[in-house]
Amino acid sequence: MAAQEDKLKDVIGHAKEYGFVFPSSEIYDGLSATYDYGQLGAELKNNIKNYWWKAMVHMHENIVGLDAAIFMHPETWKASGHVDAFNDPLIDNKDSKKRYRADVLIEEHIEKIRGKINKDVAKGLKRFGDDFNEEEFRNTNPNVLRRAGEIKKIEDRMQDALVNEKLDDLKKLIEDLEIACPLSGSKNWTDVKQFNLMFSTELGSVSGESAKIYLRPETAQGIFVNYLNVQKSGGMKIPFGIAQIGKAFRNEIVARQFIFRMREFEQMEMQFFVRPGEEMKWYEHWKDFRIRWHKALGLGDDAYRFHDHLKMAHYANAAADIEFDFPMGFKELEGIHSRTDFDLKQHEQHSGKKLKYFDPEINDSYVPYVVETSIGLDRMFLAVMSKSLKNEKLEDGSERVVMSIPPALAPYKVGILPLTKKDGLPDVARKIMDDLKVDFNCQYNEKDTIGKRYRKADAIGTPFCVTVDHQTLEDNTVTIRDRDTMAQDRVAIADLHSIIDAKVSMRKLLKAGQA
Repeated sequence: MAAQEDKLKDVIGHAKEYGFVFPSSEIYDGLSATYDYGQLGAELKNNIKNYWWKAMVHMHENIVGLDAAIFMHPETWKASGHVDAFNDPLIDNKDSKKRYRADVLIEEHIEKIRGKINKDVAKGLKRFGDDFNEEEFRNTNPNVLRRAGEIKKIEDRMQDALVNEKLDDLKKLIEDLEIACPLSGSKNWTDVKQFNLMFSTELGSVSGESAKIYLRPETAQGIFVNYLNVQKSGGMKIPFGIAQIGKAFRNEIVARQFIFRMREFEQMEMQFFVRPGEEMKWYEHWKDFRIRWHKALGLGDDAYRFHDHLKMAHYANAAADIEFDFPMGFKELEGIHSRTDFDLKQHEQHSGKKLKYFDPEINDSYVPYVVETSIGLDRMFLAVMSKSLKNEKLEDGSERVVMSIPPALAPYKVGILPLTKKDGLPDVARKIMDDLKVDFNCQYNEKDTIGKRYRKADAIGTPFCVTVDHQTLEDNTVTIRDRDTMAQDRVAIADLHSIIDAKVSMRKLLKAGQA
């Protein structure tokens, strides 16, 4: 746990020092659970958006994009169930005065038991080596079976309490498991209460004429209320999807986990409209596609796992999370949900407008079912940052800090470095930069020694550095240095574009995701 906390502190410190993420309103001592993306953070964030948009919209003929307004008619949120059901079960510790989600406290307790199982498995592997059969060990070892049974009992009790909203049972489960406040170690808990997560505001400026509206807690409803507009104007045929990237707002408990859970955050969502009865086929399709999109980045296949929901949302008949191994452990990164026809039928009922689709292939009209993929952009940003930040010990005994950001996502693709500020080297470097910056985001740097400039480029994740020296004036060649291998090669200026493009283009990522 201490190592995980240290890793998160390293990521937070590095993010601020190099201009990725700053605490919001820091000169006024900040605002809890809100952050600003700095000059490099904005670039990385935009590159992640671009990777998602290209993979989801441009690579699919039957998916189009949307940019819906943040403010929506308040009846939208009654129809969607958010006014009545968008709650978290909260519990306060009386001694530390800290507030927690009751279900998260229980899930973290379950993870500790899973950690003990994994230790037993690791011991078995160490003892038996190549002869070790992990599946058989998990199915027969008494300690593993006992702990797996514990987990099953806890999950069953939690599911029953959550589904049936038995808040007293949730508290009893926390007490029975002797779960302590992570901050104080106290087990002195209040009752569990439901807390609505939506932010409300008023439309209009004159008292008595204003109407209560909400900052949207998700982007999906903007897609649902526009589904027929998009379908008709675009001549879309089922199955088809609508994708959107946008801000959402939730009055979350402060979780002190950096940008993992914030009150203002960004989502990348796609709603895929299908025939009733075909939703499970598409649910499995999108689970497979989305995990391939993630793994194509090369952050490590073992950093991902699927987690099926114990408690379904009120609209779902199937739901799974893609969890990522963050510095805080495995947590939700993306959700894939089969939302049935709940949303569209609710909007039909509340709006009085027909939202049926006429399917010419079967000569019938129906309200489509929906399969959703929903990923938190800020969480994706944290996933990339946390896996990319490394302290490497080099062969000569020295160390370097490097951000091995997937090259296609890196804020700067290439650093342009004249060896000195004289003898015409900056002029040549500027000419090279003017040529490359049309296609690649470049950074010009002539300050400090060349070694220090290489280290700075490594620390912000720049895949290539191009050094212009006196030999360049003689033969039009430069030194190009690779961030990951630190190899330095002499190449012709004319070849720079193709060399850089081969490594930093999104082409390979998109093809890998489609395979």
